[in-house]
Formats: sequence, C-alpha cells, structure tokens
Amino acid sequence: MHENIINQMEQGKYSVGLDIGTTKIVAIIGKENEYGKIEVLGIGKSKSLGVHRGVVNNITQTIKSIQQAVEQAEANSGLKIGSVVVGIAGQHIRSLHHSDYITREDSEEVINEDDLDKLCNQVYKLVMLPGEEIIHVLPQEYKVDGQAEIKQPIGMYGGRLEANFHVVVGQVTSIKNVGRCIKSAGLDLGNITLEPLASSDAVLSQEEKEAGVALIDIGGGTTDLAIFKDGIIRHTAVIPFGGGVITEDIKEGCSIIEKQAELLKIKFGSAWPGENKDNEIVSIPGLRGREPKEITLKNLSKIIHARVVEIVEQVYVEIKNYGHEEQKKKLIAGIVLTGGGSQLKHLKQLVEYITGMDTRIGYPNEHLAGDSDEVVASPLYATAVGLLMNAVRNERKEAIAEKEQNMAKQEEVAEEIVGEREEEEMVYTGSHEEATAVRKIKERKSVFDKWSEKLKEFLDNAE
Repeated sequence: MHENIINQMEQGKYSVGLDIGTTKIVAIIGKENEYGKIEVLGIGKSKSLGVHRGVVNNITQTIKSIQQAVEQAEANSGLKIGSVVVGIAGQHIRSLHHSDYITREDSEEVINEDDLDKLCNQVYKLVMLPGEEIIHVLPQEYKVDGQAEIKQPIGMYGGRLEANFHVVVGQVTSIKNVGRCIKSAGLDLGNITLEPLASSDAVLSQEEKEAGVALIDIGGGTTDLAIFKDGIIRHTAVIPFGGGVITEDIKEGCSIIEKQAELLKIKFGSAWPGENKDNEIVSIPGLRGREPKEITLKNLSKIIHARVVEIVEQVYVEIKNYGHEEQKKKLIAGIVLTGGGSQLKHLKQLVEYITGMDTRIGYPNEHLAGDSDEVVASPLYATAVGLLMNAVRNERKEAIAEKEQNMAKQEEVAEEIVGEREEEEMVYTGSHEEATAVRKIKERKSVFDKWSEKLKEFLDNAE
C-alpha cells in the first residue's frame, strides 16, 4: 500500500545527497523508480577547498566549492536543488554504547513506533562532554519485560521497554560549520548523516551485514570504518588519514609538486612493491625549464606501501577492539573496501595479507537503476550515493506521514458531515429511529406521486 502512495505522490519529487569531502565535493540528484532502485538525474563535482581531514576549516572556500558542485548538478539535470542530506566525518567523531529504558503506562497495549521514538529521544537528551553533540542514536537489540535479544519489538506487549544503543557523537562547532556552509550556499539542511553509515547503505548487502562485515571507506582526508554483525551496526570509527597523506608522502619522497604526485599515484601507484621491476622508470617534467625527473616505480610503490600499511594497521586495531577474533563476533563476510583510495592497485591483496580476512572492493551499483551512468557506480561516489539513498528514504517517510495525515483529516471531515446530517434529522423527528421512518415515508410518497403523474398522463392521452 505504502509503495503505491509513493508512486502516486512522488512522480515529480527528487532528493539530493551532498558529500563534503577533503578532496572533492559531490552533489547528486536522484529519485526512486517504480522498482525501488535509485535513478540518478544529475551529478556535480568540484575540488574541495577549505576542508582538512574531513573538517571544515575555511567556510568561505567551502561555500564556493559547494555552490560549484550544486550548479553543475543543476545544469546536468535541469532541476533546482533545495534541501540536501549531507555527510559528516572527521577526527572529532567518536562512538559509545549506552543502555536505556522507558516504563509504559499500559502494558496491555501493543508497543508501537511512538514508544521506540520516545526511547530514542530520551537517549538524545544524554549529557555529553562540553562542546559535543549526539549525531546518531542507533538501536541495537531491545528487551521487553526482561526478555532479551528482540530485534523488532513493535506489536509485542509489555510494561518495560529497554534497548542497547550505538551512539555517535561529534563536536558541536564542526557540525555547526557544516550547517553554516549549507545555509550560506543557499540550501536547506535536510539531515546530517555519518559518512561511513551512508557508504555502508550504498555498497553492503543485507546478507553481509547479517554475516558480519567491516566496511573501510578510504577517502582523501579520512578513512572511515563501520562494522556490522547480525544486521546491526556494532562499531564506527574515523581515522584521520586517507589518500591525501599518501600523495603528500610521494610529493616529499620524490621532490615533485602535489599535482604530479597525485597523477603518479593514480596512474602508476601500487600498494605492493614486489609487483614492480627495478628498471621500470617514469619521467616527470621539470619546473620552469629544469631537467625532467626520473622516478622508479619500485621506489614509488615502497613510499605508497609504507603509508598504506600504517592506515590498514590502524583500521585493523579498531576491528580487533570490536572483538573480531572472538567466535561470537567473527566477521564472516570479511572486509569491503570503498572510497577513492580503494582504487589503488593491489590494495585488496595487501589488506588480505595484513588482516587475514576476505576482502572485496565495494561498488555502489547494487541500489542504482540499470541505466545509471557508469561513472556514478565507482567506489569514488559510494558516500554520495549513500547520502542520496538516505535523502530518498526521508522523502518516502514524509510522503507516507503526509498521506496518513490527509486520510485522518478526511475521516474527521466525513465524521463531521455525518454528525451534522444526523443532528438535522434529530431536529425534525426527535430520534434517529424516527428520522429513518420519516425518510422511508418520504421515499414511498415520492414513488406514489410519480405513479399518479404517469396515470394522469395515460388518461389524458386516452381522451
């Protein structure tokens, strides 16, 4: 029923995801088609200026970059962007576990959505450290009257509703700065979502989340981690290193400019030095009439390898902290790599070697419509696609709520009309039963009058 509501109401509606990254800003416009897949209508990309390791440190530059990406997406799609769902990352993000409960007034009434909202809202009121704010409250297992390991308590009966929560916390100033940039760019902030959660929506299957999986999103400024087990988010972390640090190392190690270092990394870079022969050399043009530089690919791979090993080991520490080595917490689906940094050659093999876990590269094409642009199906756009999915989901919820509200109003109006008619009848006859009797007499009289007219007409014609 709900799907039909959406199809009727959402024909002209579209949603927007905005990924404010360290190296790029992506605005992506799309809508849900009749098969429940995301149809990308337009995409805009700009170089991110003013963001350092996932945190806005120059508001003016960030506003300009957002506007460029938005204008490109609008030109690409022919649509106007209003409200956006934006991602947040950065070193200031931390997560914690918390348990809370509510006591219900009537234990003989079924538990509904309002009870779950009440419990979640209670957690949002937790007092955090000075300067911190709760971004997400993610329920894990519920308990109803002491009965544990309940995934979905709606429809159950009980007086005490408890839950374990995964709470994501960030710095107020960093969150507000993102909001200020969105507002100053002439947009409305629909929602803020943790970037690893958005990426996991785009690239992970439900089976992987059930089996246990660690998503590693290697961006320009940060590497984000999200761990799922039994279909529930268990752990999130943001490591303040990404592809940008690798580029910086190449720049310093080879004494070349950043632009050249980035091109070298993308075109010839490898995370496994053993793959390159000693005689493989690439020539870099010199600056302003200087001699060109010759760099061996083996040397380049050694620089990349050293930094990638450091990043992967930090992520693996977080995975071990979750307790992956315990049988109960085993991540059977292993690791999924995504983000721009995941495109580095031989990275999959290196991650498998360091962690001993099965690894694959995550592409956000599973939830995209078949005719989507191939460019969007790149791991580079995993977070942006996830944010768009989040925006579409919010739009759907609002449409359902609006439709239910309208139906409730229509029912109220109908009841009022029925009530008024009954009152009118009561004025004339004194009771509902008498009103019914009067109506029947009127109907009979009407039939008799019609019959009399027909008889009169017949007699007139006979004469």
